[in-house]
Amino acid sequence: MDSENKHYGLGTAISMIVGILVGSGIFFKADDILGFTGGNVGLSVLVFGIGAFCVIFGNITLSQLAARTDRRGGVLAYFEEFISDKAAAGFGWFQIFAYYPSISVVVSWVAGIYTTMLFGLPNNLELQTLIALGYLIFFFALNYFSLKMGGRFQNISTIMKLIPLIGIGLVGVFWKAPVPVTSETLIVPLDQVGWGWLAALPATAFSFDGWVVATSITHEVKDAKRNMPIALTVGPLIVLGVYLAYFLGMVAIVGPEYILQHRDNTIYEIGQILFGEQGGTLILSFILIAVLGVVNGLVLGVLRMPQSMATKGMLPKSDKIKVINDKTQLSPSAAVLSISISVGWMVIHYLTQKLGVLSGGDVSEIAIVFSYITYIWLYMKVFQLSKNKIIPLLGILGSIIIVTGGVVSNPTFVPLFLIACSIIFYSGYTYMKKA
Repeated sequence: MDSENKHYGLGTAISMIVGILVGSGIFFKADDILGFTGGNVGLSVLVFGIGAFCVIFGNITLSQLAARTDRRGGVLAYFEEFISDKAAAGFGWFQIFAYYPSISVVVSWVAGIYTTMLFGLPNNLELQTLIALGYLIFFFALNYFSLKMGGRFQNISTIMKLIPLIGIGLVGVFWKAPVPVTSETLIVPLDQVGWGWLAALPATAFSFDGWVVATSITHEVKDAKRNMPIALTVGPLIVLGVYLAYFLGMVAIVGPEYILQHRDNTIYEIGQILFGEQGGTLILSFILIAVLGVVNGLVLGVLRMPQSMATKGMLPKSDKIKVINDKTQLSPSAAVLSISISVGWMVIHYLTQKLGVLSGGDVSEIAIVFSYITYIWLYMKVFQLSKNKIIPLLGILGSIIIVTGGVVSNPTFVPLFLIACSIIFYSGYTYMKKA
């Protein structure tokens, strides 16, 4: 790319990476991480650190592929360029049929949880799921019919999500009051945690998810060979600092036992402790807008992915799917396909939560774990191409750690879901091979 098109400096690159990485996961996964570590704050901090480790070395490894190609499209483009178009189709199918919809459904559900808290509605799974479905349909409609409105909402929510994270962290530094008394018994006694803390890793991976998008800006960064490794290291470390500040701030204000007792409701209780009766409502309002911003961003990806793949002939009926509506600049067929898949995943998510088959986790974590398996393929390619073998080896190690944690979290059902994701990947691979 010409130097005149490389308009991002190191500072801008770091801020963009931080904006991409800070998502909704920290708001509703912090208590899960604490639970899996038996309420051990130090071990929870270690888990957050491992998550940052996996992101940093994964980012730097993939950035080496980004620097070797002019193709746009992130990981899909890397598969296409360095592995094969068949592998790219397999990865694309996985993203369309599992990754994007499962994550968007879970984040919508979390928005449903915070909505019931905010408005004092019955806190049951059925109502949460119904509200989640409403949010999902709304953002599909918003982004299909108005690109500008979707973009504006994204900008507002990005600012909103940083306010409670940094605010709680700052308060925690100066907080001196005793923590509230609670009768909560730790989910996993400290002397029985063993290697069970590995089950917290998928929740951590969710909190940092989205990092692969960061590598897609490589082409637009000045002196990318020098600046991108710095940005891809400093960015995740800043996010780690923000996450730990929020997490340790909560622990300082109410203590680990209180967090385990109140779970997702903890932040509402902290708001009341800090700012009185309306404080919980104020903080929940910030968090709800932040979470809805993540739903909006995911829907942006869900809507465009089938359209992008259809232009490459990677989907059945690609000729129909790639036809764009002149007014919306999006494909109606891609939109129908995307929302249908998302509704299907909403049903799957509801059933897994209702039946309690995922031991406190959710379907999105499994999709994220499978994505780490696919990244190993790309890391191995970097290992072959690069003189420096340490970075891709550390990337591979990070993926193995996350996958191990996924299996430990639920040894019965997680492998079944991973097999399902493998079947989706192989179906896309086979389709492209025949096509």
